[in-house]
Amino acid sequence: MNISRESRKTAGILLVILPTVIIGGVSILTLLINDPDYMANKLRQDLWRAGHAHAGVLLLLSLITLRYVDEAKLNSKMKSLVRTFIPSAAVLLPLAFFFSVLDPEATEPNAMIYLAYAGAVVLITGLLILGIGLLRSDTKELKE
Repeated sequence: MNISRESRKTAGILLVILPTVIIGGVSILTLLINDPDYMANKLRQDLWRAGHAHAGVLLLLSLITLRYVDEAKLNSKMKSLVRTFIPSAAVLLPLAFFFSVLDPEATEPNAMIYLAYAGAVVLITGLLILGIGLLRSDTKELKE
């Protein structure tokens, strides 16, 4: 299977971004060990842990789905949308979790938490478009 220039470029960008997840993990570890204020705020711990986990998993999902975009029976605009939407969710969801409790004394998330809903919509949209495109390409191959 040949991967398009666009998919290869997006994969390269994602691989360059991926080390930030590792740095984030080390940062959270440092907070767990050295910051009693961080340890005292369960909500902040939970949301930052969720942000870190979502960042890693969604970046990996983005890399995996790029291998399928070029095989999907979609026009170039839809392929571009998929290449943008799925990785965008890997940014929006973690940002929502991190930025909603930046204040070490936060007892509830601020309005930034709504980015999580936007990220979920973007992710679902990208996945549905790609899934439908792949199902359409299978139908064409079965007829040939």
